[in-house]
Amino acid sequence: MVRELALLGVPSCAGTHGPGQEKAPDAVRAAGLLESLAAAGITVRDHGNLPVVPFRTDPDHRDRQNLDRVVEVVRSVADRVGTLLDGGALPLVIGGDCTITLGVVSAFVARWPDTGLLYFDGDLDLSVPETTRSGILDTMVLSHLFGDGAPELAGAGPRVPLLPAEGVVAFGHDPVELDDAGRARFARHRLRAHPCTTVTAPGADPVGTARAAWHSLVADRSRFVLHFDVDVIDSVDLPLGDFPHFNEGLPLSVALDCLTEFASAPQLAGVVVTEINPNRDPDGSLVRTLVGGLVRALTGAPPA
Repeated sequence: MVRELALLGVPSCAGTHGPGQEKAPDAVRAAGLLESLAAAGITVRDHGNLPVVPFRTDPDHRDRQNLDRVVEVVRSVADRVGTLLDGGALPLVIGGDCTITLGVVSAFVARWPDTGLLYFDGDLDLSVPETTRSGILDTMVLSHLFGDGAPELAGAGPRVPLLPAEGVVAFGHDPVELDDAGRARFARHRLRAHPCTTVTAPGADPVGTARAAWHSLVADRSRFVLHFDVDVIDSVDLPLGDFPHFNEGLPLSVALDCLTEFASAPQLAGVVVTEINPNRDPDGSLVRTLVGGLVRALTGAPPA
């Protein structure tokens, strides 16, 4: 069980598809995240939010939209998270789009070069500017982590590649979302991955698979960061993700069980939660559901 957390909000839509995610950090606070964690015995120090970065399109750079703003956010996240780490904290970073994970990992790698990443996401984010249709940079996170893509973003951290593929385990992605270029990059990097279709196959043991995933990651890593994109959850169950996956992904209960398993790892050193879009949740009920699941995972509590 986690005992103390440092909460940081990153209200950035610099790398995403549309507005809304900039509201996520305050929405999870309003849903009672801090109070619920405190009631469960976890000390939380709230370090507020980084500056809001609203959504905009970038018609002059259609294959790498808002690259300059994304790089700026990544570096700001790395600086702030680095300060939290130097104070001995376990950061809980609420985004914001997936590119913020590059900043969080940068802060860890600068201090512990053998840090790993568990990428719990509905997509593998292996696009690059040269093959993209959308130019949206949060579809390119792992590519830039591995040193591919735009040099400005791939080189925004302390080294290139920021992490080698053997330092990453992906979990829960929908293989249908991979295009030919993504499949080629997946094969070239030999990325370890557990797609949703395997995790939920008949007779499968999702929690056991999650346990095997983090065990394989820490076999040669002293610690790891958990990236949790809420779009790993089937949007029929929780239509909160900025990029919805209807009738795809993991059932809500399965996703939360796996999240709880990941959070139980002694080597867990930081958590990033991304792609929450409160614009999809007018009455706040979906965010409250997510917050309840996040608290359950971080406290190791059994399902309600």
